[in-house]
Amino acid sequence: MKRLFLLLTLGWLYASPTQAQLTPTPWTGGPLRVSANQRYLVHADGRPFFYLGDTAWELFHRLNRDEADYYLRRRAEQGFTVVQAVALAELNGLNDPNPYGQKPLLNNDPTTPNPAYFEHVDWIIDKARSLGIAVALLPTWGDKLFKDKWGEGPEIFNVDNAHTYGRWIGDRYKTRDNIIWVLGGDRTPREGSPDVAVWRAMADGIQQGVGGADKALMTFHPQPNSVTDGGAGRWFQADAWFDFNMHQTGHCRDTPVYDYLTTSYNRQPTKPTMDAEPIYEDHPVCFNAKALGTSNALDVRKSVYLALFAGAHGQTYGCHDVWQLFAPGRTPVNGPHLSWKEALDLPAARQMRFVRQLLTSRPLLERIPDQSLIRENNYPPAERIQATRGRTYAFVYSSAGRPFTLLLGKTEGKQITAAWFDPRTGQSTPIGTYPNTGEQRFSPPTSGYGQDWVLTVDSR
Repeated sequence: MKRLFLLLTLGWLYASPTQAQLTPTPWTGGPLRVSANQRYLVHADGRPFFYLGDTAWELFHRLNRDEADYYLRRRAEQGFTVVQAVALAELNGLNDPNPYGQKPLLNNDPTTPNPAYFEHVDWIIDKARSLGIAVALLPTWGDKLFKDKWGEGPEIFNVDNAHTYGRWIGDRYKTRDNIIWVLGGDRTPREGSPDVAVWRAMADGIQQGVGGADKALMTFHPQPNSVTDGGAGRWFQADAWFDFNMHQTGHCRDTPVYDYLTTSYNRQPTKPTMDAEPIYEDHPVCFNAKALGTSNALDVRKSVYLALFAGAHGQTYGCHDVWQLFAPGRTPVNGPHLSWKEALDLPAARQMRFVRQLLTSRPLLERIPDQSLIRENNYPPAERIQATRGRTYAFVYSSAGRPFTLLLGKTEGKQITAAWFDPRTGQSTPIGTYPNTGEQRFSPPTSGYGQDWVLTVDSR
């Protein structure tokens, strides 16, 4: 009987959500910029933009146009708003041609890009726009600047040619309004090296190419060893080109992402911050599948909700099978894999639209992190309870369904209406109405491993 109950419970936990897929709509509202309060992204027309990204790093390099159309359409249906992809790709991207036999550079020279290769990049960016998706475009993966202890390279960039290449690629895409520029590519600038100068030269080149600093929304994607120092802001927070901060919190389970995001959230000058590479779904945990297994939907959900409720403006999802666009006949990176098409419908990928729906259901731009809403605010990562609020609403995420005490009166209004939001299904269940004063104890419907819940509170 206990075994049957366990099987039924696991089946419910990983069952496919019943909500209908979203209908993709073309990109509208113009290019993105930082909001007036320096915490979020908005369209040129002022509408809030919720960054829900997917890492398809090898998209330009490995997929043909029919495959890219399938990938982008599926992610749009699932509610994703951003795809992160690399022009000079990681997996031997300079020497292995794309599906049409084209390499990105002539003679691996950054000053002589191959227009035929970039015609395919053009097509994918335009297809993404037609489906309402922004492309977080990395001009190059970081191993083309330095390989460090891993990466295929070759190392081809210096200050001069980085500026030339940046100006060229900026000019090529200056009329596309669905681009977010991302430098770095999984690299941490080395102390005493020219790395920072090279990235700054590329940023300056891009700005010149697009026609001005106000026409290029730009950030930097670092390695995980920068997280405790505030992500990429450790090097670039004061740089004018650096519009918002990125972390990579990496692929270990139960990382204290909220501490890392808090550091960058409080860094000056104020800039939006986010986790652009958290633990991926179906990834060897800490790159050690034999001892630790592979990550699952719960691992992903925890990293997403904890980061967002700690102050991130948006969040990136990732899947180990999808980032490399693995397919039969290709050598898998870090172990055996599902094909990328199969992996598009893993549980956490289907569940990401629920967090977007939740956060955009209330005024997004006023939301702030606020652990003073709860008494139980120091549990370890696996059981963490994280709180965030706006003027008339609050969300509290309990990562293992542990009960907590909500301190009332921090939102406007005399009464609150509370409900339980299920991050596995997107369903909301009303609890009741309470005076907006004193404190109130809340116990999630279930608790334990896999039983994460969000309390939603609306005041009036």
